[in-house]
Amino acid sequence: MNDDDWQTATSVLRLSTQLVDGIQAGMAERGFADIRPVHGFVFTALAQGPATASTLAGQLEITKQAAAQLISYLVERGYLVREMDPSDGRAQLVSLTTRGRSATSAARESAEQHVGTWRDKLSGAEFDSLTSAVNTLGTPGRLRPNW
Repeated sequence: MNDDDWQTATSVLRLSTQLVDGIQAGMAERGFADIRPVHGFVFTALAQGPATASTLAGQLEITKQAAAQLISYLVERGYLVREMDPSDGRAQLVSLTTRGRSATSAARESAEQHVGTWRDKLSGAEFDSLTSAVNTLGTPGRLRPNW
């Protein structure tokens, strides 16, 4: 890797860190100080609909034990609810509660607010170029924690 590529890589990582930190700060300001970045991945996965712990673990590429810990934490704080799976009496489905959906909305607002700070620092053309480049490079796919 040449120096320019390394500089680009570290700058993108710093920008990503700043975005995560900005979302965290925005979440705390909106009354969700007990949410961590990893919880956002759970909310994103469950925004598609209820899932079992096993399915959630597979979507996030984490162990079933890690998924169970995340679910328990979020159930205890009122973000998720467990219900029996009507198609499999042995399984439980987890889904977002009203509080969980509110946290998801707050995360989106926080992200938009932070991206707005980038818009303020760049010219319109620079911001449009950044948006285009990021959308080109950021291939669609799932979001997942780095565990």
